[in-house]
Amino acid sequence: MTDALMRALDLRAASANPARLWLRDDDAIAPSQNLDTLLGLTEAADVPVTLAVIPACSGQPLAARLAMAAHVSVAVHGWAHTNHAPASEKKQELGAHRSVPQVLDELSRGFAHLSRLHQHQFTPVLVPPWNRISPLVVAELPALGVRALSVFGPETQAPLPLINTHVDVIDWRGTRSGRPDAVLLDELAAAMARGNAPIGLLTHHLVHDAQVWGFLARLFALTADHPGCRWVGLPELI
Repeated sequence: MTDALMRALDLRAASANPARLWLRDDDAIAPSQNLDTLLGLTEAADVPVTLAVIPACSGQPLAARLAMAAHVSVAVHGWAHTNHAPASEKKQELGAHRSVPQVLDELSRGFAHLSRLHQHQFTPVLVPPWNRISPLVVAELPALGVRALSVFGPETQAPLPLINTHVDVIDWRGTRSGRPDAVLLDELAAAMARGNAPIGLLTHHLVHDAQVWGFLARLFALTADHPGCRWVGLPELI
């Protein structure tokens, strides 16, 4: 089950070119048992985690909880994670369905809100809800002080750096449960073979089941101390 990933890791180690792995967890709003599980698991494994926090839905309780987790960084997950697209289109909050100034005003408020709440843990990176954003909005992000954008899938050309996620642990279109270990490990191995860009693992702690928690524990154990990879935090990548 782990053969492809171990071969990829061993190749990286042999070439003294360790893969950079990073973890992004979306939709954080408040303290919860699932959040505690995620923070405990990542802290024990010495794995940095970036929480994509929904500004309009979060406040001091989350800030107080994260202040006790030194391995956590905070990115901006849109404004309210509200869909403005019609039913005939895929869900989008930051699409072309509203004026660009209106979208930018919300994002500006979101960045200000989270930077005040999380201070040293705040990272000026935008994670669009549903990983979708209008190119017209993207073009204006540098003027807001956004230093990088993070969506899902291969990196493309953009007016600011892209630090994407590439492997999603959840089967959203099927069981909505955790995807099988073998599939996820093969995807990580394939990502390592494509190039030297950081490889992002995407999670959503609020909907994790036993398969997801088990996979994360097994992956962290598998990659611990292997010279072919290292887990890095988002602040290191921007």
